[in-house]
Amino acid sequence: MTPSVPHQVTIAVSDAIEVSGLLQSAPHPRACLVIAHGAGAGMDHPFMAAVATGLEALGIATLRYQFPYMENRRKRPDSPALCHATVRAAVATAQQRLPRVPLFAGGKSFGGRMTSQAQAAAPLSEVRGIVFLGFPLHPPEQPSAASAQHLFGIKIPLLFLQGTRDTFAELALLQAVAKQLGSSATLTLFQDADHSFHVPARTGRTNAQILGEVLNALASWIGVLSAAAPAAGVK
Repeated sequence: MTPSVPHQVTIAVSDAIEVSGLLQSAPHPRACLVIAHGAGAGMDHPFMAAVATGLEALGIATLRYQFPYMENRRKRPDSPALCHATVRAAVATAQQRLPRVPLFAGGKSFGGRMTSQAQAAAPLSEVRGIVFLGFPLHPPEQPSAASAQHLFGIKIPLLFLQGTRDTFAELALLQAVAKQLGSSATLTLFQDADHSFHVPARTGRTNAQILGEVLNALASWIGVLSAAAPAAGVK
């Protein structure tokens, strides 16, 4: 399957703020993932592009987008409130572009956390689940579960896709958080992968193979939730 050319969209965050987005989809997608970038690289990063292309091949559309600081080529991330507003605007744009398509949201590291914080503050309209491509539980060598506390206020399913060598999430801590969240949380681990889903050459596996496994797990989870009736509270 030849990947489609991503369609450029403009996302209005407020009357004064607009950001760019890229909508990538084959005809008749079975779901759409609204995906935010990590703190240090925008929607055009090769990882983000590979996720969008890989999911398209699995029948899932994506809308990846910029936070305002990345749009304006600043290094310092925006305030959480502005990030949350951007997440909401991106979700609304996906709804408009792909009506009646089951909707999911999430992101890489920082982008996933901003998405879940937005969901915890007030449910994202029509979103059936939140996806974390490497949840940033804590800074490297500073283990803490404090940044996960907002997750306990979320009432829709959560998917954690995590490498076992991820220095931003001590494995035992993340496993404990997932266990405390109960049936709403799914934690899927990728042996020897780091925060960027890279694996050492000594493993005999490639980064592309790991990303394929990540996307297959993501597509399977989305497929189950897309087939089910929307949960109560999903509007």
